[in-house]
Amino acid sequence: MSAPARRRSATPAVPGCAVLSLAGAVLLLITNVPVGAILLLVAAGVSLGVGRHKAQQAAERYRIRSLLSAEIARYHAMVPAEFERAVAFLCERDGCTGVRVVGGAGGLGADVIATAPDCRRIMIQCKRYGPTKKVGSPDLQRFGGTCYTVHGAHVAVVVTTSVFTKPAADYGVRQGIRLVDNGALAGWATRTGPATWM
Repeated sequence: MSAPARRRSATPAVPGCAVLSLAGAVLLLITNVPVGAILLLVAAGVSLGVGRHKAQQAAERYRIRSLLSAEIARYHAMVPAEFERAVAFLCERDGCTGVRVVGGAGGLGADVIATAPDCRRIMIQCKRYGPTKKVGSPDLQRFGGTCYTVHGAHVAVVVTTSVFTKPAADYGVRQGIRLVDNGALAGWATRTGPATWM
């Protein structure tokens, strides 16, 4: 007489069994794949992630450069008096008080006077020059002769839509005059860079 057939009890369906089966299948697949192939797949995934991150960074740099370029083009389109008012607006926007445009013959070298949020007195000379005309040393020397002694500036700044010559930059450093060229101005205006008194 043969042994009685064993009766199998029905196993109730357990949620997640399919997931466990899938995980088992993946584990079986992985154990049969050479380690080098797995590392290659992981490296490819990491490389794709890094590549995507670099592409996003490049796109952001391009967006900022375009924004800065457009901002400088806007300032180049202004007449000098408009440029002075635009710089005064930036001072007010960033928390300065007592902002006044005093350009012209009576300004004695200062175009914008303001008080920084930390109470320092700021004197700004604005040079709205074309892209090919640089701010030279004589421009800075005239301003340097009045910004501290006549105006009592704590912070002396020359802002331009152009750039500074090397002698002008050297003079500015020696005299403690902050130089804001077209790139720094665009950064200030778009809030991607600091204000002139920072």
